[in-house]
Amino acid sequence: VVYPSPLQSPSKFISFIKKELSRHTYQMLLPMEDETLGLIAKHHTEFAHLTYLPMVSFDKLEFARSKDKILQLAAGLGIPVPRTWYVEDISRINELKHSLPYPVVIKPRMSSGAVGISYPKNPAELTHQYLSVHQRFPYPLIQELIPIEGPGYGASFLLDENHQVKASFVHKRLREYPVTGGASTLRESVRYDDIRDMAITLLKALDWFGVAMVEFKLDPRDGVPKLMEINPRFWGSLSLAVHAGVNFPYLLYRMSRGENFKPVEHYQTGKRCRWLLPGDILHFICNPERMQLRPRFFNFRDRNTAYDILSLKDPLPALGRIMTPLTFLYDRDMKQRLKTRKS
Repeated sequence: VVYPSPLQSPSKFISFIKKELSRHTYQMLLPMEDETLGLIAKHHTEFAHLTYLPMVSFDKLEFARSKDKILQLAAGLGIPVPRTWYVEDISRINELKHSLPYPVVIKPRMSSGAVGISYPKNPAELTHQYLSVHQRFPYPLIQELIPIEGPGYGASFLLDENHQVKASFVHKRLREYPVTGGASTLRESVRYDDIRDMAITLLKALDWFGVAMVEFKLDPRDGVPKLMEINPRFWGSLSLAVHAGVNFPYLLYRMSRGENFKPVEHYQTGKRCRWLLPGDILHFICNPERMQLRPRFFNFRDRNTAYDILSLKDPLPALGRIMTPLTFLYDRDMKQRLKTRKS
């Protein structure tokens, strides 16, 4: 099935999906990207009448994607968050810039991956970089920078219509790209009950339904994990959870069939999953301490390590990943994404 571009023709995309669901029987509808997630959520009621739609309403989705709202909600629930400055008036930048604990990080209020994130090191850089980000993402947040030594953690969940946890999983980021902070290129399954419990508290406060990953970063200065954001859809490191014993897609399928199963909370720790192509390769190239990496980059025979898309049993996803850059030659959406990431 090839559908119209959700970026170029959102109305045609919605119309196409509605017709497809009306003509054929599908077990459920799963938006996998931010663009499709937002569009489907805007028409939540219509799609929920056509098939099983395991996701929250558009209003709740937008709340979850809004860093400022989530951070304030979390703080009210007693969940640790980084020190954050909310700028509502641009003139306040002049008041703030001389009192901030540099370096700081500037982030768009709405989750946007690594796009729009900036790291000013002094007052002059803050003014310039804040105004630059503000032009594309109005009134971004200013946040204390958690030292890079602090590892990131992801707490992943599946919640049913009654907001009860049906599956949970926690992983630790071992490597990322960009090296200073970005998508995980190597991660490991761990137990971290404090993070799990805080994430559940937050999701239940949102009356969550479906899948979500709540991201934390451990602050090495005080040993406390601080909330970063919520990813309200299937996450890029999903294969690690499956490798460790929590098959979120299959459990979601069972839930769509109305099956009643016990919550899946136990999994194997110490399992690793690697985004080698091109993520971990880029990390290796860009990390000045590449030869001191632990685990070693060139260790390709670790039985506890699986790969995101590389598989001898199913080679086509890897082939597709290699060929993906070719789409930049003709696809307007892909060209626009590339320009966005460069800026």
